[in-house]
Amino acid sequence: LRKYGWIAAVAVVAIVGTAAYVEYSKATAAAEAQAVGDSILDALAAENVADRAVALAAIEVDGPAFAVSALMTAAAQQESGDLAAAKSTLEILAVNQDVPDVYGDVAGFKSALIVLPDGDMDARRSTLDGLPLPGAPFRLLALEQIAQMDVAAGEVDAAVATFRAIIEDAAVSRGLRERAQS
Repeated sequence: LRKYGWIAAVAVVAIVGTAAYVEYSKATAAAEAQAVGDSILDALAAENVADRAVALAAIEVDGPAFAVSALMTAAAQQESGDLAAAKSTLEILAVNQDVPDVYGDVAGFKSALIVLPDGDMDARRSTLDGLPLPGAPFRLLALEQIAQMDVAAGEVDAAVATFRAIIEDAAVSRGLRERAQS
């Protein structure tokens, strides 16, 4: 016990120290998440939509919390009529590497849906053309938007071919199939 007892004491101190550090890290992360949530709730409490958008844009967060904050900011900006700011916010989120891919995909698709009054339809078309990659989550919705753009441009044959591809896709939902058929 005299010869090897110090090893047991060091092991106990190491275990207790590690457990304390882990609990401190969890508590710090929870406090940070709660502070971000509180600031988002405070921003959402604003009566004026423009004030809400400014308050949401002022929140500085990282990771998935940034994605949620950016999506809410873009929604408030779009609701207040500031389409350019909403599109910019979504484009920043779409290229952010610190957030999970699903948020970037949502942001990219929503950004492509925003049509600015002086917007370049060719740029919108190229953005939508990049979304329908095999296995992409918004592939069929992007194809639907492309087909609708073809209809608006008078390219009926291209639109019919795209709608037909949507209808024949195995992953198409019932609602999307009905929209494509009509």
